[in-house]
Amino acid sequence: MKKINWFVRCVVLCILILVPNACETEDLDNPNVLGYNFNNFDSSGFGRVELTGDVYAEFEENPFVKVSEVPYSTFSIDADGASYSNIRRFIIREDQTPPKGAIRTEELINYFNLDYTFDNASHPISLNGEVSKCPWNTSNKLIRIGLKGKPIPRKDLPASNFVFLIDVSGSMGSEDKLELLKNGFKYFADELSDEDRVSIVTYAGSAGVVLASTSGREKDKIKHAIDQLGAGGSTAGAEGIITAYEIAQQNLIPNGNNRIVIGTDGDFNVGISSQEELIKLIEEKRELGIFLTVLGVGRGNLNDAALEQIANNGNGTYEYIDNLEQLRKVFIYDYNKFFTVAKDVKVQVAFNSNKVEAYRLIGYENRALDKEDFEDDGKDAGELGSDQNVTALYEIITKSSSNLRSSPTFTIDFRYKLPNSETSIPLELEIFDEGNTFNQSSDFMKFTASIASFSMLLTDSEYKGTSTYSQVMDWLKETNLTDEYGFKSEFERIVEKSSN
Repeated sequence: MKKINWFVRCVVLCILILVPNACETEDLDNPNVLGYNFNNFDSSGFGRVELTGDVYAEFEENPFVKVSEVPYSTFSIDADGASYSNIRRFIIREDQTPPKGAIRTEELINYFNLDYTFDNASHPISLNGEVSKCPWNTSNKLIRIGLKGKPIPRKDLPASNFVFLIDVSGSMGSEDKLELLKNGFKYFADELSDEDRVSIVTYAGSAGVVLASTSGREKDKIKHAIDQLGAGGSTAGAEGIITAYEIAQQNLIPNGNNRIVIGTDGDFNVGISSQEELIKLIEEKRELGIFLTVLGVGRGNLNDAALEQIANNGNGTYEYIDNLEQLRKVFIYDYNKFFTVAKDVKVQVAFNSNKVEAYRLIGYENRALDKEDFEDDGKDAGELGSDQNVTALYEIITKSSSNLRSSPTFTIDFRYKLPNSETSIPLELEIFDEGNTFNQSSDFMKFTASIASFSMLLTDSEYKGTSTYSQVMDWLKETNLTDEYGFKSEFERIVEKSSN
């Protein structure tokens, strides 16, 4: 990535000198000076210039865990993709290293559509996996666990009751926020069938219903309502959420697809506004059988931490919208993901202490569950949409005397619920270690491991091993995966730019 050169830094300092009021009340160590922190440069001279107001959750990456101490690893799946499109914006558009809190490895991996085979006639989830040498530490092994949601042909999708919940507060009044979302919701309108219904709820200082439940065949009416939206006022987000759920309940389609799609920067500042209170509200609402898609937008007051947790705790997924092509991905290319085929999907891996010394789950830091949560049907977990894939990677340290190929290396247990059920259904996957090197592994392994390595390089992880950006590029170039919309090729450009 480009370093901020001395000329730019001198210009910035000159501006500060010429604008004395900016410095009379604020110290240069304060990140609020003109919205930037000018002292926050890393050892290479590259500045982590952060616009004030963005909120990211702090977390520590998963460490290696000794099997003798904790033989089970349990987590909820994560089907979000927000982190990837957000870090893309930082790197490509803003020429910056993303803040560590913005980088969630599992969301980088699960942003991409992988052509996992669906071959399970008895369940809405198909499973796959493999083991190979770990490319950044060849003394260790890497495990890939893959899930695929049941594909549903467009003509067979259930009728939908959608509620668009759109933030029209003053903080949304820019091209990269409300105007961008309006384009996306109009794309969405074009995807609706005649049997679908749409309501539009907005919120600023208070919540209001802009469009009562309307048939999907009335696309011009829906688009006209969207076009009339404008930004202004404070942000009563909780009131908007409550109203949206009320509208969704009034128009509930039994055994149909009932979903709220919320577009916001997450800058809630009226009424219930703390992250903890919003999560409690969402937890109460998720019992209604209504799913949630959260779309984050903008820069400067993006509350990424709250939006991710609202989605996590509300039977939902979280995406970040940074450009028109991302809108097309969410609303058109990945339209089937709006249709949940399995909810509360949990994974539990039992490690054999005779064969495995230690393990590390890569990513999923805020998706960890206790061992007892696995069979607790009251414990919330992640959702999987139609034709959607989810991947998890483990790095393991094996015992040198173990013969891993003599039996399944792992038996991995899964639990999920059907969308309209509260009783979980078990699944399991046996994975054998075939003794493959990383070069002998599948393109799925090479691609997802490349993303994990890239993520560790961005965060300067202590577990990055021998990884380099150049190696990541080499691994990517060895893959030959379907790339209909060019997102995988775009990732190569992101890696290349990050290495400069």
